[in-house]
Amino acid sequence: MNARLDHRNPLVFDTHELGRRPGALQRISRSVEAPSAPVFGIEEVIGVPAGTPVELELRLESVMEGVLVTGTARAAAEGECVRCLEPLRQEVAADFQEMFSYPDADDRGRTAEPGDDAEDEGMIFLEDGLFDLEPVLRDAVVLALPMQPVCREDCAGLCPDCGIRLDEEPDHHHDAVDIRWAALQGLAGSLGTGEKDNMGGAEAGVDEKQEK
Repeated sequence: MNARLDHRNPLVFDTHELGRRPGALQRISRSVEAPSAPVFGIEEVIGVPAGTPVELELRLESVMEGVLVTGTARAAAEGECVRCLEPLRQEVAADFQEMFSYPDADDRGRTAEPGDDAEDEGMIFLEDGLFDLEPVLRDAVVLALPMQPVCREDCAGLCPDCGIRLDEEPDHHHDAVDIRWAALQGLAGSLGTGEKDNMGGAEAGVDEKQEK
């Protein structure tokens, strides 16, 4: 059985004010700190560091099935440019919407615990009128972050030969040698060496004849 939700957790919200009245609305603005684990983002690429302020704007709407939560989260993400490997900082805004369903009640009006069948349908249930926003928020932030973050769109990256940052030396280049010419040059060099050896042998033969 899952641990009970703690109303003191800043990412746990109370819906009792809505009173299970369809159409009732509640707006909430809250600043929370990004959780420490798991990573609030894309691991080893970019993410919102633990403790970073996350600004939440939420709209809670009571409907027949439960509470529909619509919101936006804003925070500063940090990562590394995939082209030049320099650190980067990027503002991220993640929109999300999730339905938190009322648990089913038996014929005596007692609240029943959600079963495996309900979990298989992907439903998220309110617990004593509370819901935990962290899983929804985490998924929304991951989807809002770039899979290939860059420090700027025209980042030139690194030189593939020596690794120098090309933005710092835009005229940097290496003289490229066509591998086909390189092979021919190597062949010519080997032939030249062979001809010299043959000439040396011929000269030695002539000297021997003269001595005789």
